[in-house]
This record gives sequence, structure tokens and C-alpha cells, in this order.
Amino acid sequence: MPGRTFRYGIEHECAMLRADGSFADFTAVSFEELQAIVEALPEDPDDYPQLRIGDQGIKRKRWYVEGYERFDERGELVRCDPKGIEVRTRIHTSIEDATAALGADLAQLDAEAARAGLATTTVAFNPLRSHYRIDPPLNAWERDHRLGSPEERTAHLHMTTYGPDLNLSCADLDAAALVDVGRKLTHYSPWLVPLSFSSPFRDGEPWGGLSARTQVRTGARPAVLVFLGPDDEQVPADPSLTQPARLPAEVGRIEFKAFDACPGQDLYAELLSLLTGLVLDDTLPGRRTTPDGPLHREVAEEGLGDPDVHAGTGALLDAATAALAGRDADLARMASLRGRWERRECPAVAMLAEHAAGRPVAGLRNDAVARP
Repeated sequence: MPGRTFRYGIEHECAMLRADGSFADFTAVSFEELQAIVEALPEDPDDYPQLRIGDQGIKRKRWYVEGYERFDERGELVRCDPKGIEVRTRIHTSIEDATAALGADLAQLDAEAARAGLATTTVAFNPLRSHYRIDPPLNAWERDHRLGSPEERTAHLHMTTYGPDLNLSCADLDAAALVDVGRKLTHYSPWLVPLSFSSPFRDGEPWGGLSARTQVRTGARPAVLVFLGPDDEQVPADPSLTQPARLPAEVGRIEFKAFDACPGQDLYAELLSLLTGLVLDDTLPGRRTTPDGPLHREVAEEGLGDPDVHAGTGALLDAATAALAGRDADLARMASLRGRWERRECPAVAMLAEHAAGRPVAGLRNDAVARP
């Protein structure tokens, strides 16, 4: 088991701020403004064929404008309402290389955004608006397109949420083993996600919990996607557990989608080590084809502050650590993650403390506290 070789990739969604610190969502920034930032960033032909460009050609670089695309009755792109900019890495042979690549690309993005009077910020849910309204309503072509899969049907939900796709693959796993890993991670998702919670604000104020993203998203959308080859049997599920790989480099990818967006790269590195350990583990019995939405919503409120959730997360850390025996770098990251767990720490706790002290957080101010 410890000798297995993994490959890693990260997709990170950035929310945007104006120079005055105000939140720049789909109501306050245009696709053209964000696309101008992307166009100023370099295009590297070596990124392909590892990265998918997509049907509309928007995803031509490691950076691209993330949003909701609108089409006319013939299926021609009319506009894209933006929610932010996504950064994605190539496929790397180590967690260290994947997180370093993400850090370097975020630095390039920040530099170009600053020239345009914008900045990136990390928050997992729009702190001002809970809903994105599809306006005008979908036309006939769009209805056919958007109702074709569970993910397309719920695509509007992602307009208020920000998170990572943490990707890993192992060449030793066949399709059946990949599906089993996907079902395992889906089952244990409620005890994994609290380590990442970073969405304590909603509709302009603290909402009383730690992850508005988890409350709104998980259950309606997948916790995990597994990308299978063209001859592999797909698993029928709503939301999906498996999808056909869209390019050869995706075959065998396990994509954990339920974490909140995390500040910095250290926590992503630790979470990738945790996922690696859970893939290697052969002791945990839980399996689910679709995520437990009600349980995710419960966990989103107190996270690791709930004794039962804290204990469940601790058991997963134990299992992953045992499975990572002999992988020293992973074990060092697991020790750091265990420290966060022991302190019941997640980014949302620090964000709430900053807000309570009257300091702006992700475009949200608390002027009432800040005034003497």
C-alpha cells in the first residue's frame, strides 16, 4: 500500500474584491473585466492536453472566468455572468508540486488583478447574496441543455459558492476500486468537510453557522466525482458519483468537491494527504452513492464544535494516518492537520473573530463594531 504512486491537481475558485474592499460578484463586475485579467496572463501550450478547454473556449489557460453561461435558441453563447476566477494546476506527481504551482499561479493572478483595480479573496459563500436568479428564464435550448444531467440542472447553485476540487489519482486502481473509493469518500464527507469551513456569512451578516456553502450545496451537488474511461460502466445517481472522462488525462481521477475554499496552500496540502490516506485505508466500512444532504446541513452549523462530529473526524484522521505509514511527508502534514482538529480550528472561526473585531472580511464590514 505505501508504495502506491499518486498524482495530484487542484482547482481553486477565487472570489473578487474591488479596490475599496467591496465584494465583486455577478452584480458588481462584468465578464469582460475579469476576462481582461485572464487575457493578460500567460498561455502555456504545455498545459494541454492535461487541462480541459471546454466547449466555449473560455478555459484556455490555467486561469479562467467562472460563471453561468447563457445561450440563444440555437445554442450560441450570448453572455456569461461571472462569479470569480478559477485557478487550476496541471497534474503533478507530488502534493508539494501541486500546491507550489497553485501558489505561483495565484501570485500571478493577484498581480494582474491589482493592475485592474481588483483583488482575490478566499470565502466559500457569497457574503452578501444567497441566491443567483436566472434572468431571463431559460429558453427551450437551455432547458434541454441544463436538464441533461444532475450537475447541469443545479449549476446555478455554484454562483454563490466558492470551493476547491482536490484531485488525486492512482494508476493501481481499476474502475471498480475507483467507484468504491468514491462511495467511501462520499459517505465520510460530513466528517471531512468541517476542517475546511470558511463560509460563516450570508446576506450581509453571520448566519449562525460555519459553512453556508455546505448548507446550500452538498446533497444537491456531489461530494465526490470519479472520472471513468469510455468502456467503464457508469453509476446512475443523482447527484452523480461518476462521469465519463472528458479527456484521457482525466481517466481515473477522484475529485473531492465538498471542501470549502481555503486560504493559503498549507491546508489544501494537508487535506490532500488526508484524502490519500483514506484512499489507501482498507478498514473504514462506510459507503454511500450520494451525499447525505441533511447530515451535511447539520454539520455545517457547528462543525468540529459538535462533540460527535469532532470524534468522527478524529477517527478518520486515525485511519488515514495508519494507512500512510512510511510516507513521511504525508505524515508530517497529517500531524499539522491533527493539531487543527485538536484546536477545533477552521478558517470560519478566524473569519468570525475578525468580523467581531470590526475588521472587514471578504468584502463584508462590521461598521457597528468598528465605530467607537
